[in-house]
Order: sequence, then structure tokens, then C-alpha cells
Amino acid sequence: MKTIAVVIASLIAFSGIGHAADITAPVKEIMDATKSNWADNNSDWTDIFDASRLDRLYSRDFVAKYKAAAQFPAVDDDGISPFDYDVIVNGQDACPLQDLTMAAAPLVDGVAEVTVRFKKSACSDVPDAKDYTTVRFEVVEEGGKPVIDDIVTENIETQARDSLKATMALIAKGQ
Repeated sequence: MKTIAVVIASLIAFSGIGHAADITAPVKEIMDATKSNWADNNSDWTDIFDASRLDRLYSRDFVAKYKAAAQFPAVDDDGISPFDYDVIVNGQDACPLQDLTMAAAPLVDGVAEVTVRFKKSACSDVPDAKDYTTVRFEVVEEGGKPVIDDIVTENIETQARDSLKATMALIAKGQ
């Protein structure tokens, strides 16, 4: 019972108004766009890093790293993205996302980790098609609202955690 009280107190302190859902709000918007991008429909691709989202959903540090990396666009249709893959599904191909779950951890040192799990290859016949992909969003408070400070994917082959901010820093250095 004490642990629940600590979690609730952390969420209240983080959100400023006591709504735990506020912590996941920027993550939910990004995941809704990603889910729509990979759905079996013909809707336009939603850029999770367009100007309006950068200003509202991401931390100042994340935005600075993104803008520095964007000076080195990957080969793509619009020539402005520093990535040639979907940073959420961690690849260029995916099926409609299935079994998506989202959970916010308690605030630790000013950061709340929101863990998202989903199956990205369920429509495929590959051996690991039913495996879950895990993405961890590090959410901080800036200007009185929660914003994404980093997106961390788990590399299945190496079991390493890959920080998107670290990747953007390497891209900005031309690596």
C-alpha cells in the first residue's frame, strides 16, 4: 500500500494537477500517429517530428538535437528527416501494430519512463513475428507540461538500449 501511495504522489507531483494520464499524453499522440502510419489504410503518413509536434511534444534538448541531426537528412522523399527508418518501430517495415500497451513508471530524478509494447510484425511469417517490440519514452516536465526527452528502443540482437538522442548526436557529427 505504501508503494501505491509513493507512485500516486510522484504522479501528482509530476503532473502538477494530479492527472496521471497527463504523463502519457505526448506518448499517446506519437503512438496514435505511429499506429495510423502502419495501419492497413491509405491515409497520409504522419510525421511525428513535424514542426507543430516538435514544439508541443518534445523537450528543448530533444528538439535541439533533432534540428542539428536534420542538417544531415537521410535519403527519403522529402529530404528533411535525419532518419531513413521509423524510429518507433525501429525499422523500415512493419505490419499494423497489435496488442499495444502503455504504462507509466513512477517519477525518478525528474524523469517518468513510459513503456510502450506492441507487436510490429504479426502479419509476417518470420520466426519472430509474434515477438513484442518495447519502446521507452523518457518524459520530463518543461513549462508546466510533460514532454518527451528521449525515445529508447531495445535492440533485440544486442539486448542494448538505443537512445534516439544519442543517435541524433551521432548524425549531427556526420556519423
